[in-house]
Amino acid sequence: MTGADRAKGQPRWLDMSEIGPILTGDNHALKGGGPVKAMIVQNTNPACVAPDQSRVRAGLAREDLFLVVHEQFMTETAEMADIVLPATMFLEHNDYYTRGGHTRVLFGPQVVARPGETRSNHEVINALSLRLGLDDPSFSMDDRAVVADTFARSGYGDLDDIAKTGFVDRERPDAEARFAYGFAWPDGKFRFTPNWQGTADKKGYHWVCDPSEMPKYADYLDINERTDATHPFRLATSPARGFLNSSFNQTPGSLKREGAPSVFIHPDDAARLGIDDGDAVTMGNRRGTVELTARLSTKTKSGMLVAEGLHRNKAHRQGRGINTLTNAAPALPFGGATFHDAAVWMRLSDQ
Repeated sequence: MTGADRAKGQPRWLDMSEIGPILTGDNHALKGGGPVKAMIVQNTNPACVAPDQSRVRAGLAREDLFLVVHEQFMTETAEMADIVLPATMFLEHNDYYTRGGHTRVLFGPQVVARPGETRSNHEVINALSLRLGLDDPSFSMDDRAVVADTFARSGYGDLDDIAKTGFVDRERPDAEARFAYGFAWPDGKFRFTPNWQGTADKKGYHWVCDPSEMPKYADYLDINERTDATHPFRLATSPARGFLNSSFNQTPGSLKREGAPSVFIHPDDAARLGIDDGDAVTMGNRRGTVELTARLSTKTKSGMLVAEGLHRNKAHRQGRGINTLTNAAPALPFGGATFHDAAVWMRLSDQ
């Protein structure tokens, strides 16, 4: 939300997957509003992890953008900031957590003292809100009080009691969890192609497509970028075993385990291109080019390329990371980036 929007009392929520187009002035990504002139970054590293990296880095490098990064490490985004604020780690503040596929809500208490002048996300946002004249009571509450209030409002009980076990279990009865009694339709049947009309307004979703024209499953194939004669490969930017997104991609142990940025290619595809294992290769599309090392693998499907990461941009020859090639265009049906659906070409690098 920009200052002009706030002055008008009109929030304008922008999609962080489109941070590159947003920061480089794309009118559609900006939803017809003015440019973003100031930004605070917490819990992410867009200079490495965001799609369409050429536009992301061009936007972050703008002279008229005031960039504040709240971080524990000097990430590639922090290196581009006007101000870097020291952030606490998860053991240094109170919080609560949920996990995908799990039924428990965990209480995460502060267990060690915070060093120096570090502050949690909660404290930084509270301080900014109070300075901007906002007066919601939550902006004057400490982190433990917010956790306690959230649990109480959710019907979970008293935080002091929850802290004894460390979690609240929201598990449903077994039969209900496996839909033994059917699904939430009058006849209890599952719908592969439900009637989405009106759902957008009911649930507040921002649809990329017309919900009445929601595609069937087969229509999702090649939904983002179709391969063609110029871009015959589909690229997946899969997780590396030694990194967690861009976390740990600067630590010596992880760097030793992962080695140089590489891309897996099927031996048949490599043979057609005259590529051997360990060769320096270049991948590219309309968004740019990336330099990697080829790794032949029969586990990789022919026509697919798999680049595990995320390595730092500076770890690549020419300094361009794998997300140079990924697309920031919102994906169906609700937006978000399609990191594993980019069409690319590959060749031996120039010697």
